Amino acid sequence: MTARFAAAGDAEDLLAIYAQYIDTPVTFETVLPSADGFRGRIKEISAFYPYLVLEEEGKIVGYAYAHRHMARAAYGWNAELSVYLDGAFLSRGIGGKLYSALIEICALQGIRTVYAGVTLPNERSERLHESLAFRRIGVYRNTGFKGGAWRDVAWFEKNIAPHSVPPSPVRPIGEVAEDAERILKKYFGETAALKI
Repeated sequence: MTARFAAAGDAEDLLAIYAQYIDTPVTFETVLPSADGFRGRIKEISAFYPYLVLEEEGKIVGYAYAHRHMARAAYGWNAELSVYLDGAFLSRGIGGKLYSALIEICALQGIRTVYAGVTLPNERSERLHESLAFRRIGVYRNTGFKGGAWRDVAWFEKNIAPHSVPPSPVRPIGEVAEDAERILKKYFGETAALKI
């Protein structure tokens, strides 16, 4: 398997993976976005944060990305993470590798804390976060209505860098590209490709 940064042209392939979750409580979206809308999301997120895709023999089988956690300026050293895998590739450990690479790249940018929201129950995702030393910090009870039921969302956090005072600004992904490539190669080998 190889990993690289997502490009706008990946939208249809990523959307096909996301479509596997649209009728589940894993995502709180209820309507599948258009390819153009998804392409816009990739462009917007990847302008500043890492947006990774995982390929096997040239086919995209999963993706993970970081994005702004909350809008106010003081939250700027945090990021929220998401990971989606093609259903045929679940429970192989590749989600953990992809997520680990994503976290290291976030730390490289200067992000201090990462967060993840997990709709309950979701044993796979809960185990993934626990295995990567995330700490469950609370549950939003009955916070979303999807699939005919009210859903709880557990929130996980992980400190990934020291909270120095004053903090250095978080750097856009383009400024750390060379080191980010080394991180991808560490997890996915010399054939990992980097495109920003």
